[in-house]
Amino acid sequence: MKIAVVGCTHAGTAAVKNMVTLYPNAEITVYERNDNISFLSCGIALYVGGVVKDANGLFYSSPQELIDMGVAMKMKHEVISINTDQKTLRVRNLETNEQFEDTFDKLVMTTGSWPIVPNLEGIDLENVVLSKNFKHANSIIEKAKHATKIAVIGAGYIGAELVEAFEVYGKEVTFIDSADRILNKYLDPEFTDILEAEFKNQGIKLALNQTVTKFEGENGSVQKVVTTEGEYEADLVILCVGFKPNTGLLKGQVDMLPNGAIIVDEYMQTSKKDVFAAGDSCAIYYNPAKQHAYIPLATNAVRMGTLVARNLIKPTLKYMGTQGTSGLHIYDYNLASTGVTETSASFFNMNVKSVTISDNNRPEFMPTYENLTLKVVYEEETGRIVGAQVISKVDVTQAINTLSVCIQNEMTIEELGFMDFFFQPHFNKPWNFLNQAGLQAIGL
Repeated sequence: MKIAVVGCTHAGTAAVKNMVTLYPNAEITVYERNDNISFLSCGIALYVGGVVKDANGLFYSSPQELIDMGVAMKMKHEVISINTDQKTLRVRNLETNEQFEDTFDKLVMTTGSWPIVPNLEGIDLENVVLSKNFKHANSIIEKAKHATKIAVIGAGYIGAELVEAFEVYGKEVTFIDSADRILNKYLDPEFTDILEAEFKNQGIKLALNQTVTKFEGENGSVQKVVTTEGEYEADLVILCVGFKPNTGLLKGQVDMLPNGAIIVDEYMQTSKKDVFAAGDSCAIYYNPAKQHAYIPLATNAVRMGTLVARNLIKPTLKYMGTQGTSGLHIYDYNLASTGVTETSASFFNMNVKSVTISDNNRPEFMPTYENLTLKVVYEEETGRIVGAQVISKVDVTQAINTLSVCIQNEMTIEELGFMDFFFQPHFNKPWNFLNQAGLQAIGL
């Protein structure tokens, strides 16, 4: 059996390692246009901020490791076309420019995503950079050494983490987004208000509810970001405006969402027999809304890649869907979210209610305690839990993992009130704050 794997970051690495174990006689070939695999891009901000001293630590595998496992690693090779009917692909060696054709019995598409790059005047100026891969990370570090005013465009997780890292690094930072608040895809206003206030307290300039129209510079290097509301000086600009699935090779050959994300079934198989896909190139079943959605997360990618390997020969193990669970640490705050927010529920035509509690994390007779805020979102008609968010200066983020399981298992807000949680004064109160949310929602 010949298996061709296109792309090898998180989903690809997970798929390959498991396929080697499950199919020891298979001929596995990986085509990767970079010279590395398994880079954790979520660690770029940690690298920029000096928390991680060596960027090589952000890799958890290597081409050599897979070669030692018997995999044919075609690094710096770009697949330029695929014919899924004839089961052939055409490849270009990026070092020699030589082209050749290969065949496959099974195709695994783990091509991931790529940053959205807006078509704006001045986008090609020096020091306007992306934040995605190892090359970008090194470029950002090097350019930041010589920059004094940095603009970060895109107020998602990556943008928020970079803004903090640059401020700690001693830079003058402007945070720009077309939305009227930061992190609006993950958190409701009562949570983003806290973080926006913290950013302002740290001297970060927030330029929200305005769209970048162009970049201006001199001698080929950026000096200014122009928006619909003003102009901001910047000698380094980081673009973090989102990601799009990297799926052009299969356009018109398999079913996709309008944004190009490949639709896979619960066994990671596409609409074309013997073609599988996983990771950021895919749409994924979103349990809260009970429909496919595009949710690029490394956690989703490694699960999907593992399942590709398990289901390659025959449907064996189903994917359980995702809640899009994620977490973030900004300055002293720990926050996490899962499922829909009260704001995003409307995008899925969901009729929801919510309950928000604010309490101390443990009894007030203890020498120290800290406030936390938890919000749980649930369907009004059924009581089914569909989302949650938490923030505190102590780490209570594991509660969101618990609520992710609740969403996955379609538990109700009433059941949450009476779930069995331990009590110990070092950690919590007799009524766990998750219980409190459920009880308050039903009027107890």
